[in-house]
Amino acid sequence: MKSAIIKFGLAALLSTSAAAGAFAQEFTKGFVNKVDAKAKKVTIKHEDLKNLDMPAMTMVFRVEDPALLEKLKEGSNIEFVAERLNGKLTVTELK
Repeated sequence: MKSAIIKFGLAALLSTSAAAGAFAQEFTKGFVNKVDAKAKKVTIKHEDLKNLDMPAMTMVFRVEDPALLEKLKEGSNIEFVAERLNGKLTVTELK
């Protein structure tokens, strides 16, 4: 009985981790037009944001993590992940 419970728990854990991997965010290519470190915002000309169902355009994103702001330089090409956090479009990852 104990063995069956352990096997069931392990199976549930493995299926949960596999599902989380399936929802991994896809990076999008973009070009940094402007960085406003004081306001924690960046203007990016980007390709389609598939996870947000948005066409390619130029727009302003929030950046909550100061470490990411340090990596953003005006005039550079980047790959990034943007998500809607608390109703605001936010850059959450950079390559």
